[in-house]
Amino acid sequence: MTTVYVVVPEGIDDPTRSSGGNTYDRRICRELTAIGWSVHERAVPGRWPSPDAAARRALADALAAVPDRSLVLVDGLIASPAPEVLVPEAGRVRLVVLVHMPLWDEAPSERTVLVAAAAVVTTSVWTRNELLERYGLRPGQVHVAEPGVEPADLVPGSSSGGRLLCVAAVTQLKGHDVLLESLASVKDLVWRCVCVGALDRDPDLSEHLARQAEETGIGDRVSFVGSRTGRDLNAAYDAADVLVHASRAETYGMVVSEALGRGLPVIATSVGGVPEALGHGVDRCLPGLLVPPSDPQAFAEALRRWLEDADLRSRLRRAAAERRLTLPDWSATTGRIARVLDQAAA
Repeated sequence: MTTVYVVVPEGIDDPTRSSGGNTYDRRICRELTAIGWSVHERAVPGRWPSPDAAARRALADALAAVPDRSLVLVDGLIASPAPEVLVPEAGRVRLVVLVHMPLWDEAPSERTVLVAAAAVVTTSVWTRNELLERYGLRPGQVHVAEPGVEPADLVPGSSSGGRLLCVAAVTQLKGHDVLLESLASVKDLVWRCVCVGALDRDPDLSEHLARQAEETGIGDRVSFVGSRTGRDLNAAYDAADVLVHASRAETYGMVVSEALGRGLPVIATSVGGVPEALGHGVDRCLPGLLVPPSDPQAFAEALRRWLEDADLRSRLRRAAAERRLTLPDWSATTGRIARVLDQAAA
């Protein structure tokens, strides 16, 4: 039996702190155990990726308890801002860093850690290419393990296509302000939008968005319902016609693949790894519409096309159903990571 120590931020199972990275970490731990690995999880407290002295000490203590020459898989939110802890340990253990989102604001620290690691795992080809270009890492050191998708039934969809769903924590990065401005531009059409995602990451922004919706005359058509998980999140997807995602940055965009896993088309910004997550149908037809980031007019035009063109909706739904069949599952993702860990151990 192969043993791996997995170092993650404390609270990855907290439903109020739901994120793609937390979901990924939890599934990898679970799936590695299922295929016979001995997984020892180390949850480190602190405000990662902005740790204070106490958080750094907690990380150092967690790593000090790991036996020499052990395999250690560390979430990048913890690894990248703590080179003074990780780099000395890289000579004692087999260090593998899982980068969900590069920390460009911490670039010197992040590069120092990644150069010292035995291997780096990213969640998209886009992220891998960015790390290679910006940090000069060895190509053979950096690997891709795209997030898996949980099997789900096809969503039924409505004839009008007017049930819009946004799944993202309310932060500046996720572009809710752009989405609301776009929706205000198509308020002459019939639609309703449900926004699922934590409201407490940036309370001031949440309040601003509520005011923005009211002031632009769409307050009664946009609902911010907070975090949803499990059956409640599944119900939100099942009740939708299209996922709308106006994010300013994404390394992959797990919500895109989660929507496609249900045959739900996507209107999204063409940032980072989102085009990878979107993919295409068997005839190369995209299962959604991609627009430039931070461009409310372009997003509004895409929304109008979706809402007014029944033939377009039909084509995108068919392409989404086809893409659903080619998405990786979590066993495939875990298999890729297991191979990287095996190579690091060797």
